[in-house]
Amino acid sequence: MTTLGERPAYDDTYGDGHGEGKGGPRGMDAAHATALPPVPLEDPRAAQTRLTGSKAAHLARAARAGLPVLPGFVVPHGADEAPGTLHHAWRELSADGALPLVVRSSSPQEDTQESSLAGQFASVLDVRGWDAFRAAVDVVRASARLSDGTTAAMAVLVQPMLTAPVGGVLFGADPVEGRRDRMLVSAVRGGPDTLVSGEQPGTNYLLSPRGRVLRTEPPAPEALLTPAELRRLTRLARRARKVFGGPQDIEFGFDEGGRLWLFQSRPITAMAARPPRGARLLGPGPVAETLPDQLQPLEEDLWVAPMARGLAAALDIGGTAPRRTLRTTPVVTVVGGRAAADLRLLGAAPPPHRGLALLNPAPGARRLAAAWRLGRLTAALPGLALDLAADIDRGLAGTAQTAQLPCSELVSTLRWTRAALVSLHAQEALCGALLPERHTATAAGAALTALAQARARGLSDDHAVARDPVLLALVPPRLEGQVRLPGSAGRGGSPSASAASMGAVRLPGSAGRDGSTSAPASVGAPGLPPREALRLRIRWVQELQVRLVREAARRLVARGELGAPGRVGLLRWPELMDALTGGRLPGDAGERLPRAASARLPDAFRIAEGGAVVAERSARGAGDGGRGVSGGRAAGTAWDGTGARPPDAVLVVRTLDPALAHLLPGLAGLVAQTGSPLSHLAVLAREFALLAVVGVSDAVRRFPPGSRLTLDGTTGDVQTDTDADAEGTADTDPEVPR
Repeated sequence: MTTLGERPAYDDTYGDGHGEGKGGPRGMDAAHATALPPVPLEDPRAAQTRLTGSKAAHLARAARAGLPVLPGFVVPHGADEAPGTLHHAWRELSADGALPLVVRSSSPQEDTQESSLAGQFASVLDVRGWDAFRAAVDVVRASARLSDGTTAAMAVLVQPMLTAPVGGVLFGADPVEGRRDRMLVSAVRGGPDTLVSGEQPGTNYLLSPRGRVLRTEPPAPEALLTPAELRRLTRLARRARKVFGGPQDIEFGFDEGGRLWLFQSRPITAMAARPPRGARLLGPGPVAETLPDQLQPLEEDLWVAPMARGLAAALDIGGTAPRRTLRTTPVVTVVGGRAAADLRLLGAAPPPHRGLALLNPAPGARRLAAAWRLGRLTAALPGLALDLAADIDRGLAGTAQTAQLPCSELVSTLRWTRAALVSLHAQEALCGALLPERHTATAAGAALTALAQARARGLSDDHAVARDPVLLALVPPRLEGQVRLPGSAGRGGSPSASAASMGAVRLPGSAGRDGSTSAPASVGAPGLPPREALRLRIRWVQELQVRLVREAARRLVARGELGAPGRVGLLRWPELMDALTGGRLPGDAGERLPRAASARLPDAFRIAEGGAVVAERSARGAGDGGRGVSGGRAAGTAWDGTGARPPDAVLVVRTLDPALAHLLPGLAGLVAQTGSPLSHLAVLAREFALLAVVGVSDAVRRFPPGSRLTLDGTTGDVQTDTDADAEGTADTDPEVPR
């Protein structure tokens, strides 16, 4: 795949064409031009790309194969006008000026397998008269100069102007969903020019290989194309596939007599990523409340790995999944640094085959054992939760100040925290699934009450957390940065707890500098149900891990093995343990870079080849009418194309004007109020792997420059950070189902 700045240089091997190094732009130097007459499309030479350009060469091949191509001729690139020959060709094709013509670009650099350069060169419609024709030829040749300063070789294609009642674009495969077993047609009134320019969105038909309509978007009040016309289009797509060896991007039109004409055919240069058959259905829902932010590598090992093991243990005890599956399929995984769960394993998504769901396919012995275990376990769970919480409180109480721990004890405590998290996650999941909801008290509710009291006393964040550790239930764990409680004034108000000051926070039962201990909050004392008490212990253990890792980082920096304390998050768990037990850090530890910021994960998605995230279209519909045209997820800052360009710019425009193509490199995304997924700029967006959404109602007003946006190029969903935060607040806490 190429970018706008990486177009292949033209290699002129035909006739006397010349490059820029011989006195001028490639193929455009009149001093070195060759007197070549116009080449009719039916001439075998017209199929030579280096002579007539890709567009004309493709039409010549299609015409020779019997496809419905209009007659015409090509003015070769680098050719001077042989006396009288161009005028003679014009007179014959236009009936001495009585018929209008279309004058189009045909460069060897466009319509290739790697890059279409869709809409980047000029075409002039409805050309009447000799003078207007000469001027149109000059316009097309002048468009050969590109935005990067180079000049493309340029031939000029001339054909009759056809007034089409209906026209559009036909894709021999579905590039939006990445499916080769379907075809996609977008049709408008008139010729395809208003569709590919983005002026009209068109009516989209998703077709089977035999022309059966699978879906129409949007549902049209009247059919632009009849079933018979759609079948003719599918036959044209199949024939073009055979001629060119692959699915084609075809511009077409029906004339007044109903005859179908092929105006242009080029390869489909980009197909959306498609998950393989049987790819797992993932989503952040069941784990996002615990780990909502993007994680560093060490944070994954500290928090995601124990969570996955704990949930797998709970599912195994419940008999809800085969052990072989649980051994080979992680319940929780990391995608782009963000935690996501297997929704089907957790029962947070319906099974793929609803009919089989009525029958329990688990072996009878396993069902019987699970029923026996769960019957006894339900009665024992409250006591088990009480015992586990007491064990965790004793472990926290036995932990001295991290700075006073010998290295061996620091390592053993870190290992204990990981094992403790496995048990906590397993019992927390079982409590949520098996115990009835008789209590309304939550750790977050208790924390909000404590926060209100702290704010009333004017306590800063660090003092508030040190006074009442239940406040940690309001903030996710982080190895670096500040702990900022909800409603914190930040720089302008009370200071947040910094990485250094967090060492003063006393967890329940932990020893203070004066030798005193804070009273452990038992399961019954604060009135929390078992599950909420366990969730609070999970957060306390994570906070202890943060302090231990920061102390380990301080020691590694003092030994000269780590450049800065903040770089400890770039290590993996085995590397950190090896360095703390006498080994050395890997040689590349000092060269590792933090992960690039990633967008929030979709509610439900699958992973395609190359790690691409493909959202489930049924998981969430775009409420603003948007349609994704280039898959993936991205976050960035809205930009209208004027003024200073943000480093993560999301271009928000009214229409997909091909003139905007020079802005595409470096964009994080593209949003348009109108446009079709088959327009020229949408094609370019897919080529450049740029996330794009079209048809977003009132986008320019709703997303002014500077807005923070999250886009989904599969579902067409566009959200501001404010929308996402409000949605997250309204979400309920999903549980592992019974």
